[in-house]
Amino acid sequence: MSEQLSSLTDAEIMKRIANYDSRALETLYNRYASILYTVIKKIVGDVQVAEEVLIDVFVIIWRKINYYDVKNGDAYTWLITVARNKAIDTVRRSKSQITDTYDEDYENFYIVPRLSPQIDDLDLKTAISIKDNIEKALNKLTDAQKYVLFLAYYEGLTQPEIAQHLRIPAQTVKSKMKIALANLKDNLLKGGE
Repeated sequence: MSEQLSSLTDAEIMKRIANYDSRALETLYNRYASILYTVIKKIVGDVQVAEEVLIDVFVIIWRKINYYDVKNGDAYTWLITVARNKAIDTVRRSKSQITDTYDEDYENFYIVPRLSPQIDDLDLKTAISIKDNIEKALNKLTDAQKYVLFLAYYEGLTQPEIAQHLRIPAQTVKSKMKIALANLKDNLLKGGE
């Protein structure tokens, strides 16, 4: 039976999880645990905390699967975003930067993503196949551009928080982010050439 599940697409597995098929969750775990762990560990920086957050992420997936848009079918982006949001929340809570009670409403709003139907679908196989192009595109950015994107994505800082961290005006951060994202997109479209 697990061999049959392993041949399913991510969207099909997510639909089965929505029907509370625990074997589908196990298949999803086997498919995604290593990549989610990598993202989480990069954010939290501690092996034990990363392992705990990974477990939390799969509990969230199981409990909040109804927030996954089966019509969109972009399981990869949804899963990565859940992992990123949970990891950033964990770090910020450990530093007492977040004092809000972690309850259902908080989790639904801050941890569980609502993806735009306008984004392109991405699956694990495609993500792995374009990994080198993404790295090349990122490496073509200036150090300053990479740093503001790092602060936003891995640290979860808002533009005003980045401005405070870098001691520069918020408008400058906004401009740097806009240019960095435009350059990243342009580099990706060129295939990292």
